[in-house]
Amino acid sequence: MSHSGMIIPERSRDIGDFLVGRLLPFRKKRMIGPFIFIDHMGPVTLGPERYMDVGQHPHIGLATLTYLFEGTIEHRDGLGTRQGIEPGSVNLMVAGRGVTHTERTPEEMRKGTVFTLHGYQIWIALPKAQETMAPAFFHTAAGDLPQWKTPLASYMLICGKAFGKESPVPHYSELFLLEVKTGGKADLNLAEGVQGEIGIVVVSGSVQACATEIPVGSILYSKAGETCKISCGANTHLMVFGGEPLPEERFIHWNFVASERSKIEAARQAWKDQTFPMMAGEKSYIPLPELKSPLKN
Repeated sequence: MSHSGMIIPERSRDIGDFLVGRLLPFRKKRMIGPFIFIDHMGPVTLGPERYMDVGQHPHIGLATLTYLFEGTIEHRDGLGTRQGIEPGSVNLMVAGRGVTHTERTPEEMRKGTVFTLHGYQIWIALPKAQETMAPAFFHTAAGDLPQWKTPLASYMLICGKAFGKESPVPHYSELFLLEVKTGGKADLNLAEGVQGEIGIVVVSGSVQACATEIPVGSILYSKAGETCKISCGANTHLMVFGGEPLPEERFIHWNFVASERSKIEAARQAWKDQTFPMMAGEKSYIPLPELKSPLKN
């Protein structure tokens, strides 16, 4: 690998009922563009003995983006939103100054159905000016996302701007999130169509960069302004993301992201005291984790 390249491996993390693959943050690379957190969910088989049930929990200072390849999740939040997400569509929840939500297998899928859940949970740090904005929720259908093909690959622009196109999914800084699939073998230079730092997740297939094989599930990171040439095998599936880094440092603790530790400390206290904006009629509650050491990035 050249000095500008880095391979970030997928690490197993237990989030309660599920093991997920944690990609960001990574100790040597906390963020890529404004992207601060990426979990790979599945593929996992769900059924009568096991469903997704993530109870009420809080967020500040970020936008959560959920994108699925397989399965269904129902999102509910303190804004009164109740929205299912299916493969190819996008759920974006802007936490801003504070919001709570749940993520569960929908009731209609709990009648003996066995299905696969596979996708990504992504957190995008909000710019400092939007950190305390009013929370909001947006759902975008798969058919509304820009899609195009070249002789080498097919593309879907999930969020942001890339290759002269713009997704209808709201974004608050210069960023991009793409799904890329190759048919046959293909040499791609993704830097030609995007600006800023680039992260390439190898979902399946094979990728080589600088004569190095990139393991499936890992992120290949390329600095802003560097060429990002990769050689893909046939039927390779990629998630490509990144953008311009935010000018200020970001702190991340539990479900909170902020440019100042004091905002995280205030959110911790509000959740502990249950003065955080809560969901009406929702009895589930994920308790505040113990703080074992002072907050740090």
